[in-house]
Amino acid sequence: RGETIDISREFHTYTVKEPLGVVAAIVPWNVPLVLTVSKAAPALAVGNCVVVKPSPQTPLTALLLAQRALAAGMPPGALNVVTGGGTIGALLARDPEVDGITFTGSTETGARVAADAAGNHKRAQLELGGKSPNVVFADADLDEAIAEAASAIFYGQGEICSAGSRLLIERPVFDAVTEGVARIAERLPAGDPLDPQTKLGSLISRDHLQKVLKWIETGRNEGASVLTGGGELRLQGFEGGAFMTPTVLTDVGPDATVVQEEIFGPVLVALPFDHDDEALALANDTQYGLAAGVWTADSKRARHFASALRSGVVWINSYNQFDCAMPFGGIKASGGGSREWSHLALDSFTETKSVWEKA
Repeated sequence: RGETIDISREFHTYTVKEPLGVVAAIVPWNVPLVLTVSKAAPALAVGNCVVVKPSPQTPLTALLLAQRALAAGMPPGALNVVTGGGTIGALLARDPEVDGITFTGSTETGARVAADAAGNHKRAQLELGGKSPNVVFADADLDEAIAEAASAIFYGQGEICSAGSRLLIERPVFDAVTEGVARIAERLPAGDPLDPQTKLGSLISRDHLQKVLKWIETGRNEGASVLTGGGELRLQGFEGGAFMTPTVLTDVGPDATVVQEEIFGPVLVALPFDHDDEALALANDTQYGLAAGVWTADSKRARHFASALRSGVVWINSYNQFDCAMPFGGIKASGGGSREWSHLALDSFTETKSVWEKA
């Protein structure tokens, strides 16, 4: 995909896209197969070789994908997998023979990856953390908004970068919405994720479970009320699992730690607002800018919010809708300005060459 740019009659001027060369993809443990494909597919499509470094907690999907790619006829060396921990990721980011790096993970780790990549001017695509607001106005379809607000935070146990972890609700319907979400949380069947009836699986590890529970304790210490959940969930037959009760926190101020920091678990913080300007200020009052949702019957208001929200993705009267034809990525501490998916992902893995041919 290039362009012909008419400069003058003396020159034929155009651009061409060329692959970077070798792209390293550092993939986290949540939805690992989707994120591996999201990085490897566009990089391969424009002619790069790819080295995938999966999380040490979830390496098997990447290894299986590489095996199946070879079986399907992909040339050896085009798609590679290197397992290991953070040390391996840092080596890839610093290696001068790696021309580009694509990383999904925490904002803190992403900053280190970007610094390592900058040492040899490597192209870096970063998709980082989020503390995404989901704004519900009183004129919204509340039944739908409640159901989707619950799904936005409890889907995938909240271990999703775009999780709607801050629920901002117009005050007249605050109690109805929070209680509705709490009722859904209390009914979610937990258990084996291979069981189609299961809606709530284990967190990634018991260590991570303890981190999430500590966040809830921090919220309590800051004055938050636990409307529902807030503890470990022990299931017969899954004694070694890391299950927890889906949690809704209320009665907490916008500056509280649990409102500002990414928890990465099934923990929702709900705050009321009284008018549009307050809702917008609350929504933008975070270091993150990955995703946001707006629920209202007023299309003018919805489009105003979509324009004014400091976020890379905005859903209107929906949440967590994805398609590889649409760009995905964040601003501020949620990313480095690049995007995954769509034609913009192809641009992330190519160089643009300008060609001047004298007539």
